[in-house]
Amino acid sequence: MSLNFNQFASEANQFLKEYEEKLHLDGNTDKAGRILSSILHGLREIISIEESLQLIAQFPMFLKAVYVNGWTGKKKQRVKNMTDFIDLVRTFDGNTSIYDFESDDIAENYIHVTFIMLRIYVSLGELEDIRTELPKDLKHMVYDNIMF
Repeated sequence: MSLNFNQFASEANQFLKEYEEKLHLDGNTDKAGRILSSILHGLREIISIEESLQLIAQFPMFLKAVYVNGWTGKKKQRVKNMTDFIDLVRTFDGNTSIYDFESDDIAENYIHVTFIMLRIYVSLGELEDIRTELPKDLKHMVYDNIMF
């Protein structure tokens, strides 16, 4: 088996460009990358390791790399609602979070767009499995825009 890293890079760049366009970031793919990474890292902190492994099994190589970057498998974060989740996501963005996630409304929109984009690679069954692990007040972030 040969690894075609150029293909992985090409697919990643194409995905990131489309993601950046859907976020309305006017060509700022660096910001889009930070947002994607922060949201995926936030997600992995609130779902089980088993569910994370099932999720990344469906990801292309570039998303797997983003998802697992810096993953320690430490105790899961306690998140009860969207505000808690947004705060968690901001911690993964570090100092740029004030710039990247300017308001809770913008951050929530970015989260919804992210789940829509993940639908390219992730089956509805897997998204349902993730949804069942989420706190009641977060379940809508999986379903609102992707089911129909």
